[in-house]
Amino acid sequence: MSERRIGIVMNGVTGRMGRNQHLMNSIAAIRKDGGLPLADGTRLVPDPILVGRDKDRIAAVAKAAGVEKWTTDFDAALGDKDYEIYFDGVTTTARAGNLKRAIAAGKHIYTEKPISVGYEEAESIYREARAKNIKHGVVADKLWAPGMYKLRQLVKSGFFGKVLMVRIEGCYWVFEGDLQPPQRPSWNYKKAEGGGMILDMMPHYFYMLEAMGGRPLDVVCSADTLVKKRWDEKGKPYNADADDSLMSISRLTNGAMAQIMSSWCVRVRTEDIIVMQVDGTDGSAVAGLNHCYTQRRENTPKGQWSLDVAEPLDFYRDWQKVPEVEPYKNAFRIQWELFLKHVVEGGDFPWNLRAGAQGVQFAEAAEKSWKERRWIDLPDLKG
Repeated sequence: MSERRIGIVMNGVTGRMGRNQHLMNSIAAIRKDGGLPLADGTRLVPDPILVGRDKDRIAAVAKAAGVEKWTTDFDAALGDKDYEIYFDGVTTTARAGNLKRAIAAGKHIYTEKPISVGYEEAESIYREARAKNIKHGVVADKLWAPGMYKLRQLVKSGFFGKVLMVRIEGCYWVFEGDLQPPQRPSWNYKKAEGGGMILDMMPHYFYMLEAMGGRPLDVVCSADTLVKKRWDEKGKPYNADADDSLMSISRLTNGAMAQIMSSWCVRVRTEDIIVMQVDGTDGSAVAGLNHCYTQRRENTPKGQWSLDVAEPLDFYRDWQKVPEVEPYKNAFRIQWELFLKHVVEGGDFPWNLRAGAQGVQFAEAAEKSWKERRWIDLPDLKG
């Protein structure tokens, strides 16, 4: 069996997400398995060069991943014709500039989201990539988490009938940093550094809603900074000024209502930190990142509200767990494999810079709604 090498410039793999998910669990895992099988029998072998600002940190990450090549010279890596893909996993405020430089260098683009802090810039990045006729993808990892994948399969099968309502709750408690080390970097809570729940999560919620059969047409949103004092990675206190909680309502193109509640200030008493419920005329489903449960129309119990009698029904009992029918790979790896095949073999790849721009549009509209206390429409991005 023949092999084909594909060069990837990987920028931003010293951080937790870039190192663990994109490098170790995706690219390094594909290399360890001998490459990615293509339709013609060839095995596609990723050949990454890791880019970082701190040579000791990037060298240590490369060694741990079994990668021979690393550099602190971003421009040199972009200028190397042996590397045809650029991956960006750096901080939000630096991403747009990096993507534009990579597009100008003719690289195919695969990037974390949000692709920019503002919609106008995000749209321009998509237009530039389109003009260059390069291939591009944006991370949509939640779609391949086992629970969410099962939910998408239910949509595909027509299980719900007409979708009526979609609800997303994405919440957990992020430690402030005084008693326990925080699970998220301090820049997430600093507006000037690109932090904030709206900008971080609304692009994810956009593609999750779209996967249920309809993109958001509009949004009304309220948000706040509920925890105003936090401690950074060095134990130094700082004033948090980026929003850490939001609630929003939208109407989707399929006519369904959508509701989102997302916070880093809520302690978990659900099955998972992200839970999505879809209700339709023929059935409903609830999914976390790992499991999915359904209730069909004919199995729906007759609930009725009463202050006088304790509720006799166990509302959990009549839900059926969707069985495991196949082993699941890491969600980030699945999308990496799809994108690598897209670069080499062609075909459609809907999770691209256009979709990324629409995610930023959703976030920007939600923030505008919050600040101006009104509904904001979301026109479709043409092209």
